[in-house]
Amino acid sequence: MLIALGVVLALLAALIYVNLGTGEQGVTHEIEHLYPVDDPQFFRAMGMLLGPDIVKGNRVDALHNGDNIFPAMLEAIRGARETVLFETFIYWSGEIGDQFADALSERARAGVKVHVLLDWLGSLKVDDRLVDEMKEAGVEVWHFHPLRWYNLGRINNRTHRKLLIVDGRIGFTGGVGIAPPWTGDAQDEDHWRDSHFRVEGPVVAQMQSVMLSNWSKATGRILHGEDYFPEPREAGRQAAQMFHSSPSGGGESMQLMYLIAITAAVKTIDISSAYFVPDETARIALVSALKRGVRVRVITPGRKTDQQTVRHASRALWGDLLEAGAELHVYQPTMYHCKLVIVDGLLSSVGSTNFDPRSFYLNDEANLNVYDREFAGELTRVFENDLTRCKRVTLQEWQSRPTSEKIRERAAALLAPIL
Repeated sequence: MLIALGVVLALLAALIYVNLGTGEQGVTHEIEHLYPVDDPQFFRAMGMLLGPDIVKGNRVDALHNGDNIFPAMLEAIRGARETVLFETFIYWSGEIGDQFADALSERARAGVKVHVLLDWLGSLKVDDRLVDEMKEAGVEVWHFHPLRWYNLGRINNRTHRKLLIVDGRIGFTGGVGIAPPWTGDAQDEDHWRDSHFRVEGPVVAQMQSVMLSNWSKATGRILHGEDYFPEPREAGRQAAQMFHSSPSGGGESMQLMYLIAITAAVKTIDISSAYFVPDETARIALVSALKRGVRVRVITPGRKTDQQTVRHASRALWGDLLEAGAELHVYQPTMYHCKLVIVDGLLSSVGSTNFDPRSFYLNDEANLNVYDREFAGELTRVFENDLTRCKRVTLQEWQSRPTSEKIRERAAALLAPIL
C-alpha cells in the first residue's frame, strides 16, 4: 500500500513539474544595444534572426472595443466564399457567442470550409449545444489540448492566440475573446477595454500558416491549396510580419523579439499589457533603455482586473523600473486587456502576447509586427487617450504602500513564472 502511494505521489509530482516548468531556457543575459529600429540591421534581425520575412504591401486597421471589433469580424465571416479559419483562447456562451456560431454555421451550410480551434480551458464556459450545432452545420470544431490522459503533460500549455482568417485574404488578430466582457465600448466594469486589428495583404498568408500549425497539432491534418493560400496581392503600403511562439518549438522567441526591439529603442517605448509581469531580464533591458534616455510608459490594469494575483505579482516588480524613471500607469474605469508595444514611433507589435512569463514560455502566442510610422502614430494617440483614464504610480507611492500589500505582492511574485 505504501509503495503504491509513493508511486502515485511521484507521478503527481512529475506531472506538476512538467506542467509548471517553463520548458526551454529563456534569455538570461542582457542584449547589447547596437542599432536603432530604423537601421537596416534591425530589420534583418527581426526578419532573419527571429522569424518570418517582413513583407510589404499590407493594410492594418485598428479596431477598439467590442462595438467596433465584433461587427467587422462577423462581416468578414458572412462574406466568406472559400474558407474560414478561427482560433481563439476564450469562447463562452452568450449573445456574442451565438452570433459567431450562427455566422460560422451559415457559411458551412453554404459550402464554405469552416475550421474552428478552441482552447479547451478557455472554452469551458461554452455550452455543448452551441458546439454541436456548429458541427451539425458542417463546421469542423476541435479543442486544443483537451483534458485527456495523453495530454496531461501539456495541460498548462494553452493556445492563447486570437486568429481569424477569411478566404486567405482577410485576417484579424488582437486581444479579444468571444465572450460578454468584450462586448460594448468599455463603458463600465462589465465591458472591457481592448483592441483588435483587421489585416489585408501578403502578411495574411503568414497568419494563415500560424493558425494551421496548431490545427495540424490538434487534428493531425494539413490544410493547404489555393483556397487556403491564394496568390498574395498587395492591399496597402505597410510592412509587416506575423510572429509566433510555442513551447513545442521556439518558446523563448517572443520574449527575444520583445527584448531586441526594446534594446534597439533610442526614443520611446510604450507598452500596453493586461498582465505586466516583467522578469529580471526584461527589467534589465527596460532599465538600460531608460539609462539611454528612452522614455518608457506602461499601461496595465488597476484594481478592476480579472486576475488579482497577477496584479499583485506585477506591482512587486516595479521598484527598479520606477527608480530608473519609467512611467507606470494603472487603468481605472474597467479591465484593461490591450496587448501592444510601440517602439520609437515605427514598430508596433500587436496580438495576443502579454508582457509576462506565461506568454513568453507557456502559451502558444501570435503577434503582428507592423513597421509603419503612420500606424504607430495612430496607436500612440490611442495609447495617450487611454492614459487620460489612468492613475500614474510614483516611486514614492510605491515605496510607501502598506506592509501588508508588500507581503502579499512579494508572495505573489514568487509565483510569477507560472501565473
